[in-house]
Amino acid sequence: MELEDIKSPADIKGLSIEELEHIAEQMRQAVLNRTSQIGGHVGPNLGSVETIIAMHYVFDAPKDRLVYDVSHQAFPHKMLTGRVDGYLYRQDFPKVGEYTSPVESPEYDIFWAGHTSPSLSLCVGLVKARQLKGEKYNVVALIGDGALSGGEAFEGLDAGGALNENFICILNDNQMSIAEDHGGMYKHLQHLRETNGTAADNLFKAFNWDYVYVAEGNNVAKLIEALQKVKDTQRPVVVHVNTQKGEGYTPAEEYREAFHYRDPFDIATGELLIVNPGENSTSVLKNFINRSAQKYPTFLAISSATPDSFGLNAKEREILGKHYIDVGIAEQTGVSVMAGAARDGAKVVYSVVGTFLQRAYDQLLEDWAMDPSPALMVVAETGIAANKDQTHLGFWDIPMISSIPDILYLAPANLEEFDAMLEWGLSQDRFKVAVRQAVYSIEHADYEVEKDYSDINRFKVIKRGSKVALIGAGDFLIKARQTAELLKDKGIEATVINPLFISGVDKDLLASISKDHTLVATIEDGSIEGGFGERVATVASPLGLKTLVFGVEKKFVDRFNLKELETENNLRPEQIADIILANL
Repeated sequence: MELEDIKSPADIKGLSIEELEHIAEQMRQAVLNRTSQIGGHVGPNLGSVETIIAMHYVFDAPKDRLVYDVSHQAFPHKMLTGRVDGYLYRQDFPKVGEYTSPVESPEYDIFWAGHTSPSLSLCVGLVKARQLKGEKYNVVALIGDGALSGGEAFEGLDAGGALNENFICILNDNQMSIAEDHGGMYKHLQHLRETNGTAADNLFKAFNWDYVYVAEGNNVAKLIEALQKVKDTQRPVVVHVNTQKGEGYTPAEEYREAFHYRDPFDIATGELLIVNPGENSTSVLKNFINRSAQKYPTFLAISSATPDSFGLNAKEREILGKHYIDVGIAEQTGVSVMAGAARDGAKVVYSVVGTFLQRAYDQLLEDWAMDPSPALMVVAETGIAANKDQTHLGFWDIPMISSIPDILYLAPANLEEFDAMLEWGLSQDRFKVAVRQAVYSIEHADYEVEKDYSDINRFKVIKRGSKVALIGAGDFLIKARQTAELLKDKGIEATVINPLFISGVDKDLLASISKDHTLVATIEDGSIEGGFGERVATVASPLGLKTLVFGVEKKFVDRFNLKELETENNLRPEQIADIILANL
């Protein structure tokens, strides 16, 4: 049988080990075929091939419930559940997303799974539902690729260990997260590997789980044997599988961090097809980090398993030494470490992916905002241009962060402004400062950039006009300027404003422009509801200014086309101009 002939897991049930190994090799080629052309998660999926083949060979999905954690390692699962064309033929790539999706496959993809560490807790719920219904089937979670460091994973282990029920956790231990693993737990996993799973001090047994170790985690026969032993167990059991990230593809084996996620590349060499060596916001941040480490003896850079958000490679992180800490996939801990270090006088910067920061709302509120400790947080991958998968949308950082008192949220409109905000945010000692990293556009300033942002919520007028004021937040300032040019063609000289702050409103400026303006339009790269524009509207409307708010509708979208999303939400400059003219 060939991979392209597989339509469901039932098709592999009667295959021999040799035939399964043949399918595994074809799966690897399919992973490379897709990711080399459009980009994607290479290493995690190459390493999980045999594990997922064995899961579908032994268990009987969809009756048995298979749950994938950090489902960027679930490409093989999709190939075995009717979606293999999305890895073989370019015209079919768009039909299959990067992560598990109940929309794609309601039968086999039980949950949306793009973020980390919820699988065990979700499975506790499945186990309880099965118990209440009096039914019998296996509940299986596949976790790994660093996800065990997330706090919810420990909560799930704790809750699951209290269940005297069938519950199987397969730990894909590839000794990596996005980059190398960090944390004492991973020393313990190393100890378990080195003792072939026989160590007396066993974390999982301490949580009241049975334990099975598979040393050859990329050996499909060994995996099938282990899973057959635990199938239909009446106890919670961890199957600890020792795998290699990037298995079977030499560049991904040698450069595991670079091949966690890879933009389009040449399969023969592994080299990127398009390399942009030019300056961007990530390079600005990296240079700022390196300067700051030299400038401040107490400087500390914090990462929660995403050093790529800093643009720092392994050698650069090593040079930083004690000035750098990676807390693992644990944004709650990242925020609390930031607050704790700042409380005792360190100069702290924490760079975090916005969609992952959602896990740490409570720590932002309780541990940081309520504390008098200044620190700098950089929020990466925000807005409509950052990520297009439903689980990774960057639409809600502004409503989230701006809803919390005492955090200043700054939005740079260009690279020079980004650098200036970083410098000020770290050097000052009064405020808790978050800076939104530009993604939508990479512009250079054509005006004098502010160096001091201590005058809180003071907006910057880029161009003074009358009648219409356009407030373009962050890198959507470019849309405000483009709209102003279109209005100029209609005889309207619009005022263009860069707000700088997206967590507050310049009440004095709005009061001033209300004397010779009738309409204010805000344009922001994120959700309208709870966003910057609504905040402006609450101040502008009582002043008699008609207010139009442009942004993204509050709803989930998946794998969208950027231009189509902008059009649907009236975010094209020509649409904005037409709506303004219709409202004058």
